[in-house]
Amino acid sequence: MTKNVPLPIPSLVPESAPFSEEQRTWLNGFFAGLISLDNTGVTALTGDQAAALLGGAPGAANADDDDGGAPWHDQTLPLAERMKLADGKPLRWKMMAAMAQQDCGQCGYDCKNYSGAIVSGAEERLNLCVPGGKETARMVKALAEELKNAPKAVAPVAVVAGPLGAPGSSRDNPSTVKILSRTLLNKPGSEKQSWHVEFDLTGSGISYEVGDAFGLFPANDPALADAVIKALGAPPDFPIGDRTFRDVLIDGVSLSPAPDMLFQLFSYITGGERRQKARALSTGEDPDGDAATLDVLAAIEKFPGIHPDPEAFIEALDPLQPRLYSISSSPKPNPNRVTLTVDTVRYTIGQRERLGVCSTLLADRIAPGATLRAYVQKAHAFALPADPNVPIVMIGPGTGVAPFRAFLHERMATKAPGRNWLFFGHQRSNCDFFYEDELKAMKASGLLTRLSLAWSRDSDTKIYVQDRMRETGRDLWAWLADGAHIYVCGDAKRMAKDVELALVDIVAQHGARTPEEASAFVSNLKKKGRYQQDVY
Repeated sequence: MTKNVPLPIPSLVPESAPFSEEQRTWLNGFFAGLISLDNTGVTALTGDQAAALLGGAPGAANADDDDGGAPWHDQTLPLAERMKLADGKPLRWKMMAAMAQQDCGQCGYDCKNYSGAIVSGAEERLNLCVPGGKETARMVKALAEELKNAPKAVAPVAVVAGPLGAPGSSRDNPSTVKILSRTLLNKPGSEKQSWHVEFDLTGSGISYEVGDAFGLFPANDPALADAVIKALGAPPDFPIGDRTFRDVLIDGVSLSPAPDMLFQLFSYITGGERRQKARALSTGEDPDGDAATLDVLAAIEKFPGIHPDPEAFIEALDPLQPRLYSISSSPKPNPNRVTLTVDTVRYTIGQRERLGVCSTLLADRIAPGATLRAYVQKAHAFALPADPNVPIVMIGPGTGVAPFRAFLHERMATKAPGRNWLFFGHQRSNCDFFYEDELKAMKASGLLTRLSLAWSRDSDTKIYVQDRMRETGRDLWAWLADGAHIYVCGDAKRMAKDVELALVDIVAQHGARTPEEASAFVSNLKKKGRYQQDVY
């Protein structure tokens, strides 16, 4: 990676600020970059201002504005609508609007800070937003080009790398953990395959809190790598640096989806109509209506007979990214154990089964006793109330139950007196009731005050968690009136949106408010930290 030539950095963070010398050096560079890109003057920050800009966490790269000032920060909005809302804003905010708005942390930041790091020059990687997919990558690259040509109000600021932290504390400094066990959560008759996976953290240096996510560095299915090699007609032992072509295909690059750069490469080495088609695909067009289904192997098969140089081929692919999973355990009973709740992703397109790279690794291709590189992604505004007396309502269908299992184990270990209400749903009650015995025991002991279940395939009428919410609306409103915090975990595009609409309806009906007032009430819950989401 090319480093910038260091230039003098303005001193923006005073020595009285609550940071180490190393942190203060990094922060001066980071804040100077943000200030220069917002075209404002360079002035010193007070210690309180610096801490506030960092969300009170020295060493973290949190940006400045409240998310309430970013109307595009809504994961349910299409990219085009988000960019329209950011029209006329500085480039750094357009860059934020291009992100997936999930604040999932998979990139190592939240959306606001990933975009801020790119604009400040602290982050050179433009393709880390996995949930945003190709459309985000295209928009980020376009904005980065615009950024290169944008006039700067002050001299460029040197990029100073931030402290890596302890091993396992970030994607850039992972540690090694051992798989202890995996247990199938579904019973015979289920259409799903979901696993409870336990890891041993002993000696890894990794620590975590409930609400955090666990990042795993996966490997591609060797059979898929071999199929790519065969389709290219390339030698598997072709040297790529000090490794072989096959090795890099297995653990160095992403094999799904096919990136724009791959089609651009194809356009250079083919001709005629195929060149035009490859160029169209490289710019986001969809000439044959199949662009969304093209992984790397399917892309090669779409242009048969193409034989790019293996090294150029690898350069055209995106790096293989770590996968994040919500942690489903509490460190209180055993700080050296962490568990995940993982759906195995398998689906068929044409004649070939596609596999989720990390979920099928955990389910099929790696055995207990093996090790993986891993790290903890600290939660972004997703944590239990500071007051253990506060009641909580948890809404998590399917694997969305993961962080709420962790919450319940934490409250059990700390003997928190607050009431707990869980909404859980899946397809069938007789084979998809994750942690059934455990949850029923918690209910019997009184730890789980209420357990509301929704099954979408048990009858002709599909019942979802939002339906159960509406059925118990009066009681839900009473819990809210008592100060309850609401937590949602799961699918961002559908479930989370439907749950929020249900909550607005409940507030309107049982809180005697107009729809507009009810919507404002729920928005206020979010601002106060009483409505938190872990969505993907």
